[in-house]
Amino acid sequence: MKTFRSIVAVFAFAAIFAVSAFAQAAATPNPRIGIINTGAFDTKEGITKYVNAMNALEGAMKTEQTALQTMANRLQALQTEIEGYKKQLEDPKLPPAVDKTKLQTTAQTKFEEYQKLGLEFEYKQKDYKASLERREATIMSPVRQDIGKALQEFGKKNGYMMILDASKLDGAGLLLAFDEKFDVTKEFITFFNARPATTAAVVK
Repeated sequence: MKTFRSIVAVFAFAAIFAVSAFAQAAATPNPRIGIINTGAFDTKEGITKYVNAMNALEGAMKTEQTALQTMANRLQALQTEIEGYKKQLEDPKLPPAVDKTKLQTTAQTKFEEYQKLGLEFEYKQKDYKASLERREATIMSPVRQDIGKALQEFGKKNGYMMILDASKLDGAGLLLAFDEKFDVTKEFITFFNARPATTAAVVK
C-alpha cells in the first residue's frame, strides 16, 4: 500500500490546498492563519471519504500494478543471470570442460529476452500511468473538490484569513518551524467527517 500511495502522490492536490482557504478577513476583527497537514488525510485517523477513495483507486489498479511488478521482478532476475554469465565468461580460471560457446549463446539469449521485456515493461509503464491518471481523476478529483469546499467553509466559520498546507510548505523547504497551536488538522478532519456523505465516484 505504501508503494501505491507514493505513486499516487505524483498527482498533486488541487491548487486550493496550496493556500487552502480564504475567509473574508475584512469582516473578521482578528483574522487568523491556520495550518493543515493534508498528508494526514490518508491515515487511520484521517478523512474517511478520502481514505475510502484511495482504497478504491488502489483496488482498481491492483491487476495492472501486479502485472508490472511481476515484469520488474523478471527483469531483475534476468539481469542477475546475465551478470552471472558475464562473470563466468571473464573468469580466467573457467574450467576447460565448460562449453564456452554454449555459455555465450545462453547469455546472448538471456540478454535478448531482457531487452525485449525491457521495452515491453516501458510500454506497460506508460499505459499504467495513463490508466492511473484517468482513474485518479474519476475517483479522487470529486473528493478533493469536496474537501476544498469544506476548507472554505471551515475557514470562514472559524475566522481564518487563510489556511496553509503544511505538507506542501515542508516539501518545498519553506516551513522551518511553527507554533503547534496553529495546527488545525485534527479539527478540520473532525469537521469534514461530520458532514453528510455524498455520492461516491464510480470506479471505471
